[in-house]
Amino acid sequence: MKIILASKSGVRKKILDKFKIESKVIPSNVDEDEVKNSLLAEGAGPLSISKNLAEIKSIKVSSHNPNQLVLGADSVISLNNQLINKPNSREEAFEILKRLNNSKHYLISSVCISKNGAMVWNYSDTSELKMKNFKEKELINYLDKIKTETLLAYGVYQVEAEGLKLFEYIKGDINSIMGLPIKDIINYINQYK
Repeated sequence: MKIILASKSGVRKKILDKFKIESKVIPSNVDEDEVKNSLLAEGAGPLSISKNLAEIKSIKVSSHNPNQLVLGADSVISLNNQLINKPNSREEAFEILKRLNNSKHYLISSVCISKNGAMVWNYSDTSELKMKNFKEKELINYLDKIKTETLLAYGVYQVEAEGLKLFEYIKGDINSIMGLPIKDIINYINQYK
């Protein structure tokens, strides 16, 4: 079965490829910051924001691609039930790492599958992560190893690369933390066939 991935995330595409799910990439180009700010103004928490963004992305692309299954996805970090956004600069990335330093936080990955402009399935998975206690110099050294475009696109840690060293523990599915709860997506697709 072929699906459309409403995301330009190279990591999500790699996960689909690894699990032999044929996919075509059509980015949704949703203004995520605008949606987040609107939802935050309404008092939405991180889980709700993640779910809404996945759904909006999926439905937007689905409405222009009739009779196709479209997968939208979004991942957010929740620290003390507060949303941590992707950094817009290296300085912001450093501030985020300082906030997460020596702290337990949650990474929420939400997915939504739509067809003909309507959601047909959605799922959210929450992973618990605890960052080790680092000195500021160590955080700077970590950030120096990551390209700026990677940092801005994927956030402050990439568990598939250098970021794995940041954590004291990770409780959750690694694919979900990287952006797609793939086992649940496969279960849905197999039922759909």
